[in-house]
Amino acid sequence: MAGDLPEYYFRIRDNGAAVFRVDTENRQRRIEMEQIAVVNVRNGEIKAQGDRKLTPDDLREIEAWMAKRIATLAARDVDDILRTVDHLNLTTHWVQAKATEAQLDEVTDPLLLAMHDLRTVLVRKKAERMMKAGPEADTDT
Repeated sequence: MAGDLPEYYFRIRDNGAAVFRVDTENRQRRIEMEQIAVVNVRNGEIKAQGDRKLTPDDLREIEAWMAKRIATLAARDVDDILRTVDHLNLTTHWVQAKATEAQLDEVTDPLLLAMHDLRTVLVRKKAERMMKAGPEADTDT
């Protein structure tokens, strides 16, 4: 099993991870994890632990992990939004087919305000993208 372990372990935290070097080459044949750094995926910062100097291999592994983590988080963001679209469709069906008047009284105003806010932001962002693209991009609308 020890041969299957990675050389580095990343303990996920809110904005990044604590980075550990995994060591199985010791007298007791135990798995030891020594923290070597802390990384922040939001600002790209890599801080070595204590007085430690990170090797080029350490930095290469950490940067590769950060790139993969950023891509994973971005994909999750898009997936969450697409799930929201699904949920909005399910909500529409619920409103149309199942909701009682009391339930509608409870949810109508918060839903309308949230949808109005979202629509306002989406329309503004789309207009900004169209303005950047120029008049030749206005052929679809």
